[in-house]
Amino acid sequence: MTGKKPIQFKQNMIEISEKKNIAFPELNDNQIAIIEKFAELKYFKQGETIFEAGKPNRKFFAIKKGQVEIVQKLTDEQKTITIHSAREFTGDPTTILSGTPSIASAIAVVDCEIYAVSNQDLKKILREIPTVGDVILQAFLARQTIAEEAQIGIEIIGSRYCCNTFRVRDFLAKNLIPHRWIDIEDNSEVQNILKELEIETEQTPVVICSDNLILKNPSNEELGKALNLKKSLDDRQIFDIAIIGAGPAGLSAAVYAASEGLKTVVLEKDSPGGQASWSAKIENYMGFPVSLSGIELTNRATIQAKKFGAVFSIPAEVVNMELNSDYKTLELADGQKITAKNILITTGATYRQLPAEGCDRFMDAGVYYSATDVEALMCHSPTAIVVGGANSAGEAAIFLAEYAEKVMLLIRGDDLSKSMSEYLIARIKSNDKITILTNTEIGKLKGDRILESVEIFNNQTGATQTLETNAVYIFIGVVPHTDWLPAEIKLDQNGFIKTGRQISKSEYGYGSRAPFFLETSYPGVFAAGDVRSQSIKRVTSAVGEGATVVQYALEIL
Repeated sequence: MTGKKPIQFKQNMIEISEKKNIAFPELNDNQIAIIEKFAELKYFKQGETIFEAGKPNRKFFAIKKGQVEIVQKLTDEQKTITIHSAREFTGDPTTILSGTPSIASAIAVVDCEIYAVSNQDLKKILREIPTVGDVILQAFLARQTIAEEAQIGIEIIGSRYCCNTFRVRDFLAKNLIPHRWIDIEDNSEVQNILKELEIETEQTPVVICSDNLILKNPSNEELGKALNLKKSLDDRQIFDIAIIGAGPAGLSAAVYAASEGLKTVVLEKDSPGGQASWSAKIENYMGFPVSLSGIELTNRATIQAKKFGAVFSIPAEVVNMELNSDYKTLELADGQKITAKNILITTGATYRQLPAEGCDRFMDAGVYYSATDVEALMCHSPTAIVVGGANSAGEAAIFLAEYAEKVMLLIRGDDLSKSMSEYLIARIKSNDKITILTNTEIGKLKGDRILESVEIFNNQTGATQTLETNAVYIFIGVVPHTDWLPAEIKLDQNGFIKTGRQISKSEYGYGSRAPFFLETSYPGVFAAGDVRSQSIKRVTSAVGEGATVVQYALEIL
């Protein structure tokens, strides 16, 4: 299986001309005049560093006079990303809006005059002056795409067969952190790089953020802190709404709550997007007839929420909730406490683990529970196996057919139409690379260092066969993330949160009024998306529920 080709380096300069007009626009006189009102004019001498890779840069710079070179120092060489001239501006959304360390350095090519705008003033421009803000945001989004395709960003050195390499890449990709992966198995120079860094192969994966920040097999918690994704929140601050989980429902609520002026915090234990971020293509989301990936949808929603002032902290796992009539207190795994007037639970659900021998052994090293570019590039066999019969499995099979020579879609039942949308079924059946095996399950997963083959069986006849593969993608049923909730939040028999009319009079403490449609058994605590009992398991409905909760929260406030 081979990945899509990245943008190629050309004469030590990254080739980005095809996206130049969107990613690097020139501001007109009116736009410059608006920025000037918010800016401090700064002077930089030729060769002076304006901002440095690996260090946070929360300022937006627009060049009044001169030229600024954006460069990245890689383990093997230095690359010029672009050269900004007068009327152009620096920046990308993760660095400026999120406060993550800059992925590149900016150096004055000649003596420069530059407008410097603070982070808060930039957000004010983005919110209130669309004639300038929209141009900046469109450029930021285009630059993020360029960074991903050209593999600009922090570097990861690790083996494709290592589950921690996958974990790190997955965490960075879903948190919109541009990165470049150097595969130990493919790169002949990697041992020289490791030797120069005084790092043993056993210490990989290694994450190189800058010369002064090198992390050896970091946990997601360590990555979050190093990249400033995980925020230290003031426990004295009271938020209007705290959102637990950054799936489609949580992100939608964050956008609408922050845009209404509510003090909003989003607490996510892994990465934004939830199950939606695991989809390579979403084709039935209104307004996107050509489809979009789950990560792309997540990216835009996250930037939108931050634009309006929502605070994100990742990873931030909520382990306890203390309830009283006026304020609710959330306790995080690291001991932090967050106080809010309203709580929205959008912790979603995850796919059930495949009940097959050997499945645990190959987790993230041949067995995956999502299908995006990150997972696809970890696969190096001609055959990919997808397990499941719902839309997510169908989307995965179609996506993986772009990479693999053959995709085997395994379903326990005898008919896809019972659980999959008709348009996906038609597309699967018309794809010569995809084979559907009905009444089929996996019995064993085999391999030494990595997954090498699976034994499948027909659940009607008992017939077995062995398929060679090192990539199995699983999409079977879901389990809600509700085991941490206090007894006051009532669940149905399957562990999903009851809301609205599902709550009996004996279960809620609302006094004279009935709970709102998306309100739980405790006043001011809401649930939306896949974690909610009897919810419609679609991105669109989750987005609608998240937005609706904000209206209820405003009524309570």
